[in-house]
Amino acid sequence: MPRVIAIETSGQEGSIAAVVGDKVGEEVRFPHGLQHAAQIVPIIDRICRGHNWTPQDIQELYISIGPGSFTGLRIAVTLAKTMALATGVKLVAIPSTRVLVHNAPAQAPNAIVVLDAKRGQIFTARFTKHDDQWVETEPAHLDTLVAMLARSPRPVWLVGQGIDYHRNAINPADTGVTVTPADSWRARARVVAELGLLAAARGEYVDPLTLEPIYIRLPEAEEKWRIEHGIEVQAV
Repeated sequence: MPRVIAIETSGQEGSIAAVVGDKVGEEVRFPHGLQHAAQIVPIIDRICRGHNWTPQDIQELYISIGPGSFTGLRIAVTLAKTMALATGVKLVAIPSTRVLVHNAPAQAPNAIVVLDAKRGQIFTARFTKHDDQWVETEPAHLDTLVAMLARSPRPVWLVGQGIDYHRNAINPADTGVTVTPADSWRARARVVAELGLLAAARGEYVDPLTLEPIYIRLPEAEEKWRIEHGIEVQAV
């Protein structure tokens, strides 16, 4: 088995995990934000030393690619590109919505990922369970929770750190909608590792030169600048 590091930086808290043999090892968590992003490389170094690796020994790097925090995604992609160009490590990119849906309970037949996109909108995706596997029925996009719930079959489970910002879209009388516990709303590097191993086995590596985060739309400041200058605002 390759020596693997998995990184998750799309949410309000980041995490890093290593794959040792065919098992995912300890997950190290760290706070979100530029100030704490400086911890990523020392954490990777500490994990490597704990397994008697050097950073050059890492053969594959799996990252959560978005949508989510603009800052967190940029940090992860920049690190991945740098490591790939410097050491030749192979890269696997896993959509953050697919990472999150694995936090839904085993009995859930349908799930909606809810991430706050501000301005009353969410970054979201919808999944349906087939043969115990999550199948994406609506890929990651910008929407409202009201619209997503209107299109979803019941019962449906909601997961993601945007739920608290959009609770007014959930009808308390709709017993077919279940909000997952708050401790399941965080995307985890452990799941990135598990999904990355499956993707790598299928040969789904990405080119570091063309690797980009899934942003869905431009940052708010850039959208405002474009509007002020009469430039069309499009999804990215």
